[in-house]
Amino acid sequence: QVQLVESGGGLVQAGGSLRLSCAVSGSIFSTNVMGWFRQAAGKEREFVAAITWSGGNTYYADSVKGRFTISRDNTKNTVYLQMNSLKPEDTAVYYCAARYGVSSDFHNWPYWGQGTQVTVSS
Repeated sequence: QVQLVESGGGLVQAGGSLRLSCAVSGSIFSTNVMGWFRQAAGKEREFVAAITWSGGNTYYADSVKGRFTISRDNTKNTVYLQMNSLKPEDTAVYYCAARYGVSSDFHNWPYWGQGTQVTVSS
């Protein structure tokens, strides 16, 4: 099993920044990709960004390209999501996830954190 614990959510004004963290423990060797997803009220969960543990290859949803940056610290088994130029439409619960192989479909990710709320006020 893989355990994921997110932190760093909160309330921020539009144009502001937040950094989310995801601490990973357990059978990390069974995964090679970490991802961030988000789910706004009444909407389906959507892909935000992903990164590979080994090469650090990154992938982004078009809606966050140029504003969000995903990174990882292999020594701490932690993945980050730096969110800049936040917009009210970024308001959602943000989830960290892990799997083997890249996929933007949340159905394909077996391991999930509990989520952290991000609220962007206008």
